[in-house]
Amino acid sequence: MSKTITIDPVTRIEGHSKITIQLDDAGRVSSARFHVTQFRGFEKLVEGRPFHEMPSLTARVCGICPVSHLVASAKACDALLAVQIPETAAQLRQILNLAQILQSHALSFFHLSSPDLVLGMDGDPAVRHIFGVAAQSPDLARDGIWLRAYGQDIIALLGGKRIHPAWVVPGGVSAPLTADRRDSMLARAPEAMTRIQRTLEWYKEIFGQFDAEIRTFANFPSLFMGLVSDDGGLEMYDGKLRFVDATGRIVADHIPQEQFYDYIGEAVEPDSYLKSPYYKPLGYPDGIYRVGPLARLNLIDKVGTPRADEEWAEFRMLERGATLSSFQYHYARLIEMLYCVEKISQLLNEPDILSDHVRAHADPNRLEGIGISEAPRGTLMHHYKIDRKGLMKWANLVIATGHNSLAMNKGVYQVARHFVRGERIEEGMLNRVEAVIRTFDPCLSCSTHAFGQMPLRVQLLSPDGEVLHEVKRG
Repeated sequence: MSKTITIDPVTRIEGHSKITIQLDDAGRVSSARFHVTQFRGFEKLVEGRPFHEMPSLTARVCGICPVSHLVASAKACDALLAVQIPETAAQLRQILNLAQILQSHALSFFHLSSPDLVLGMDGDPAVRHIFGVAAQSPDLARDGIWLRAYGQDIIALLGGKRIHPAWVVPGGVSAPLTADRRDSMLARAPEAMTRIQRTLEWYKEIFGQFDAEIRTFANFPSLFMGLVSDDGGLEMYDGKLRFVDATGRIVADHIPQEQFYDYIGEAVEPDSYLKSPYYKPLGYPDGIYRVGPLARLNLIDKVGTPRADEEWAEFRMLERGATLSSFQYHYARLIEMLYCVEKISQLLNEPDILSDHVRAHADPNRLEGIGISEAPRGTLMHHYKIDRKGLMKWANLVIATGHNSLAMNKGVYQVARHFVRGERIEEGMLNRVEAVIRTFDPCLSCSTHAFGQMPLRVQLLSPDGEVLHEVKRG
């Protein structure tokens, strides 16, 4: 008889989700789905608020990548002000965002995914976690902890605290950088480079042990999207959108940020609160594309810093065209970590980085603004509309994890079909189904919104737990 396997919750990711796998009468996988089960609805919560509150408000979407929301939101507010922020402010925002990407990549690779790499996909789940990694490979675990702390310390030195700093504001940043804080960041950069390079060499030695996973972990042709600089380099803060296909051929290039709706549509699924963006020229669901570290390294012409460029050239040798296996998101994250440290050092050595001219002041001059930047998991878009008093009328957040929604579902089905057998369900089979999701490093609290069709129940409870009022949908 047919049956359903449910993995609930999906572990070692940020947020709440489950996976359902349908088996046919012969015990073969007939379908598999990734369901995001938590609901946030920040787009509705911000309506009526003054627009200048948006960076701090939307940063609360997530405790893992609040800086990414600060930056994208502030850029949308810059567009509402219709100002060009001071160059030093833009550079300081870049440093903050790069530090965010560095610490988040360290969390994803070392804390969430390295247990599968060090202890094996079939390892004992009782020890397949970061403490097991620390026992098996203490140097690797220490490097991960050190690198994440370094990224968080840069955020604190710039923004005042590690999580939810309010330093990025419409028009720039709220305070300049001081020489002692700059020097503190620069002093630890060489050590960071050494630790990342050491991990890269280790990863390149071991990933060949995961041939079956590389072949099946969301390994299929798709488009890839991200920001690039004017000369096609890796761009995390500004730039224009580029799409490439599975061969690496550019299919759309230098798309201005305010025109992203001409290329990206958003669909909703009946079994998830996660929106599913798609490439409009191909329609839904054929317009599947991926974002994030793997996509960024697939679509650029260069990285733009010396050591990261060397590693990127080696990475591109994996395939003749784009690297298609999502397993190699791990590889791409390590190269981006190298880039982050190199680029932070470059920016901290800019001659005007200590300038006190770090904010432009203005009243709202436009009623609509869009801000786009690259977050750890991929391209992040904030779109706002305000009234003439500067109050929020409408907001839409298109999150990196949402961009990857169609790819994650296709990947779950591909892995389940290859590894899961109905006659004998083993833990390692199901761990691989979860692990393909971990390669994307989804941020689910960021990506769940007011759009969707899943059943919803909201209850108002008294202090003693009595249900005073209940509203149901579906």
